[in-house]
Amino acid sequence: MRLERLNGDRIKIFLTFDDLKERGISKEDMWHDLPRVEQLFRDMMLEADDELGFEANGPIDVEIFSLPAQGMVVIVSRGRTYGDSESDDAFDDDEFIQMQVTMDESQDVLYQFNQFEDIITLSKTLHDLGIKNGSLYQLEHKYYLYFEEEEFDSETDLETLIALLAEFGNTSTMTVHRLEEYGKCLIKDRAISDIYKYFINTPHN
Repeated sequence: MRLERLNGDRIKIFLTFDDLKERGISKEDMWHDLPRVEQLFRDMMLEADDELGFEANGPIDVEIFSLPAQGMVVIVSRGRTYGDSESDDAFDDDEFIQMQVTMDESQDVLYQFNQFEDIITLSKTLHDLGIKNGSLYQLEHKYYLYFEEEEFDSETDLETLIALLAEFGNTSTMTVHRLEEYGKCLIKDRAISDIYKYFINTPHN
């Protein structure tokens, strides 16, 4: 479980499928109101309070994004607060989480990279495996590789791609629409092929 504060009233929690498995929860269980899923949310909120000082002592909105072969991203937005009331006992209250849950499943793949050199190294491996597509974006000094699900012939190819991406970068919950609006598209649709051509295979051109 990895937690990150987005702003004063929003946090992001990344759950791997191993995190879910340890709690006896499947991806499908997250779509149902089960006691062990409710307990998972309570554990997440307790950890968010301990690690980030994020207190869920009132209504919260929960957005859950399922990512292919990676895990789930949970965005928690805090609603109104209750003045100066003490929150130390909030987690003892069975009703402390008043959640409005929204779930979405994305099959597209989007990874963030801090260094362009990592993308160059990754591109050689992907190109050797026959993966030559993808789009490259830049936003706020970070690089993003985006792949659409329909670009892959099988689930095995998709899982191989994700495993390699995870070695060099981090999964991102940023949408490609946000990247297109606020970022810069450096290479469209042929990112791996073009990076290989201009940065790796240059002596042969």
